[in-house]
Amino acid sequence: MTRDVKETFGSPGGSLAAKVRTLGPSMTRSMHRVAEAVASDPAGCAALTVTGLAELTGTSEATVVRTARLLGYPGYRDLRLALAGLAARQESGQAPAITTDIAVDDSLADVVTKLAYEERQTLADTAAGLDTVQLGAAVTALAAARRTDVYGIGASGLVAQDLTQKLLRIGLLAHAPGDPHLAVTNAVQLRAGDVAIAITHSGSTGDVIEPLRVAFERGATTVAITGRPDSPVTQYADHVLTTSTSRESELRPAAMSSRTSQLLVVDCLFVGVAQRTYDSAAPALAASYEALAHRHRSAPR
Repeated sequence: MTRDVKETFGSPGGSLAAKVRTLGPSMTRSMHRVAEAVASDPAGCAALTVTGLAELTGTSEATVVRTARLLGYPGYRDLRLALAGLAARQESGQAPAITTDIAVDDSLADVVTKLAYEERQTLADTAAGLDTVQLGAAVTALAAARRTDVYGIGASGLVAQDLTQKLLRIGLLAHAPGDPHLAVTNAVQLRAGDVAIAITHSGSTGDVIEPLRVAFERGATTVAITGRPDSPVTQYADHVLTTSTSRESELRPAAMSSRTSQLLVVDCLFVGVAQRTYDSAAPALAASYEALAHRHRSAPR
């Protein structure tokens, strides 16, 4: 099943920069030029007519309008108004963005500064773009699930394990099969009332899509956590939670930078479920803390 991109991002008042970063990989080259132009120079573009922006970016008026709509605005006029507002906020004293490109000869101090900025920006972009209606529906399904399977490979597999550990701590049955074959055989056992969650930055990881498809066909409620709202994995997702698409670099592949936004979504899911199941979650957490307490005490000398 497909998802409307505008629904994924909510109201047009969301973070423009976040939308450009997230939707950039799915745009045509000409649309990407328009999106990059409005994100890098909102004040300048706000002063342009649709014809002027088309000439500036070497595209057509139709491309400008399509880009505005993809970014969540009804038309170019609405995009211009948003750009004007963004420019005004920047002129009022908002700190300019810093580059986060990491060079081989950067000092460790510069690496720390750049990575810290990138992590903050990734979290802010993910929060701005996260559809709370979709999130709430996923939380409702998880809180009532007989069992939950979470699929992820590589860096996303670590996030899948993090979510299952959290769910287990509050007394819910959850699995994160690391083997792709085991993931499919587990998915075969799912049915209505169960939940399957696929975590994939690209949205096109076959080893993650296949078990989600099986779970979907078996009647389980399915959730996709992905940086690509129009990717193949969303075809089998009842609910789509979009993460920020961080800029990829030679020293920091997308698989690494995407983990930050995935962990934020996982934490939002967990806290939402813990709230819904508080009467049982609180005692379960207390019991797990007590069971592990002795491992954190200083060993006798």
